Amino acid sequence: MKTFLFHLFIISSLFSCTSASQTTQGQEKKPNIIFIFSDDQRFNSLSMTGDSVTETPNIDLLAKEGVFFNNAYMTSPICGPSRANIFTGQWERKNKIGFTSISKNVISEKTYQNSWLAQLKQAGYSTAFIGKHHTKIGDKKNTPLNNNTDFAYYGNGHLGFYPAKKHQQFANLKNKTQVEGLLEATKAYLAQGDDYKYFYENADVSIKNQLKKRDPNKPFSAWINLNLPHASSIGGMGSRESDPEYYKTGYDDVKHKIELPQGYPQKISLPEDVYATKDLMKYYITSKRGKLLNKKLKMIRAVYAIDVMVGNLRAFLKEIGEDKNTIIVFTSDNGLFLGEHGLGGKTILYDESVHVPMIVYSPFFRDKTKGKVVDELVVGQDIPATILEMCGVAVPSTYQGASMLPLIEKNNAKWREEIFLENLFTDQGYPRQEGVRSKQYKYIRSFSKKNDRNKYVPNQSKQTNETPIYEELFDIIKDPKEQNNLVGNKDYLDVLNEYRERCKTLVSELN
Repeated sequence: MKTFLFHLFIISSLFSCTSASQTTQGQEKKPNIIFIFSDDQRFNSLSMTGDSVTETPNIDLLAKEGVFFNNAYMTSPICGPSRANIFTGQWERKNKIGFTSISKNVISEKTYQNSWLAQLKQAGYSTAFIGKHHTKIGDKKNTPLNNNTDFAYYGNGHLGFYPAKKHQQFANLKNKTQVEGLLEATKAYLAQGDDYKYFYENADVSIKNQLKKRDPNKPFSAWINLNLPHASSIGGMGSRESDPEYYKTGYDDVKHKIELPQGYPQKISLPEDVYATKDLMKYYITSKRGKLLNKKLKMIRAVYAIDVMVGNLRAFLKEIGEDKNTIIVFTSDNGLFLGEHGLGGKTILYDESVHVPMIVYSPFFRDKTKGKVVDELVVGQDIPATILEMCGVAVPSTYQGASMLPLIEKNNAKWREEIFLENLFTDQGYPRQEGVRSKQYKYIRSFSKKNDRNKYVPNQSKQTNETPIYEELFDIIKDPKEQNNLVGNKDYLDVLNEYRERCKTLVSELN
């Protein structure tokens, strides 16, 4: 196999002079950026990716007019670490930013200044950070984020379906539901008139100095962080009279069409010393059919609401005259198990957990680029470099991800052949795992849940050459649902040994 990291520091220099100019042909000023980051949204949650019930015409249209990445993955598939990876452009193995309660680590101010958001601020952009925040930056108060962002309007941790119930800073919103409220906040940041004067006048005193309208003389960058369709935020959905109707009755008439995994309920695919359902958060339990169907129904309604938000946001950009200069990136922080492999929750490195939808839309794409589907393996860490290059801003050398512009603009761009996956979150009974995924095979090795409980040991397997307690190998092409573990099959011994060694190499390289 070709070296995994071959492109990390050279691909930008190879293409920065040509790719950016080709993509932005005809641009008179730097483009605006909107990054929409949903939460626990599976790859197959869209109409275009095979969901038989959910309607997502606006997201599907964004892909039709932009570029869709068919093999996009979050390498640390859980809320906080996946966000830290996008702040830093690095694998968790490198940045060591797990959940603060376990890792005790925060994103340093120096590291934050290399984030794509801060880099755009330094390049003259007006910046906004809106919605869910699940890492710590600089200190417990996120001082660098607050001081260096024009519009810092967020809640730490889960937001809930009605964000003002958990976070006082959202009390100034007229829309009390999460998705609609965060769109309202985004409009308040982007609008130039007095329509949203109330938003600023009624802002909580603790955050008033963090809320400034965008400067119309500058390009803008807005990172919108949703906390849906995450199960922690679907409670109470549709319970208030003021809720949009789709939260109350949406898809009731086709609830019988909601699909459960083939052979549901499936047996848990992992040994108990690797994984145990009894340790999960209660809202992730998938063993009861009625509760699972109800949860899926609410998640479908949430995805539909996100789709409506995307459509309304694009309409608002057109209304304020910024639609022809605004790039939109859409993806999710990770996927989710809904009974597959007998599992709930995430972090386990099967595709249901790590595979996410990803779209890059630009009004500057040529016709031949619009609607393109990219099959190469991309990761969340590639988003920061991509955004910066599309904005004509140099990519920091600290990034391990790479700009995806070569994949967008060329059909035979040189790219990675596999990706490294990891889970270092050992709370809630999840095991520490490491894995390698190519287009054909996936290798996963798991370590002792008992030994790792509530520890944060990103260097353990590198420093000790630690032996896993359980291994898995799947032929993704023949077995896309990862049901047939090939470890122990003598016909695949050479492949297994190759991926074992590749995993060890990547653990070392990424550190």
